[in-house]
Amino acid sequence: MQIFQLVGIAFITAVAALLLKGTKPELAFAVTVAGSIILLLFVFEVFRDSISIFGEIADGTGIDSSLCKILLKMVGIGYLVEFSAGILNDFGANSVADKLIFCGKVVILVLAIPILESVLTLIKQLLGYLA
Repeated sequence: MQIFQLVGIAFITAVAALLLKGTKPELAFAVTVAGSIILLLFVFEVFRDSISIFGEIADGTGIDSSLCKILLKMVGIGYLVEFSAGILNDFGANSVADKLIFCGKVVILVLAIPILESVLTLIKQLLGYLA
C-alpha cells in the first residue's frame, strides 16, 4: 500500500533532519525540503490516477467541467499552502508561514469568483422561472 511508503519516507526524512539539526542545521532544512518534495510527488502520482473521476462526475451531473477544475485547483492550493506552511513553521519561520497562508486564501478567493458567478446566474434563472 502506498500509505506505508509515504509514512516510511516521512519518518526517514524526520529522523535524518533531527540527526543533522544539531551539527548542520542548513543541511537539515535541505533534507526536510527534499523529503517533502518526494512526498508531494508521491501523492501527485496517486492523485493523478484518480483525476478522471472528477471529469466523469462533471459529465454525469451536467456541471461545467471548468468549475470542477477550479474546485480541484482550490483544494490543491489549500493543501499545498498548508503543507508548505507546516515546513516553514518547523524551521521557525512562523511569520512567513502566516503570510503564505494569507496569500493562499486570497488566491482561493480569486479562484472562487467564477463559481460565485455561476451560482448567481443559476439563482437568477430560477427566479426568472418562478416569476
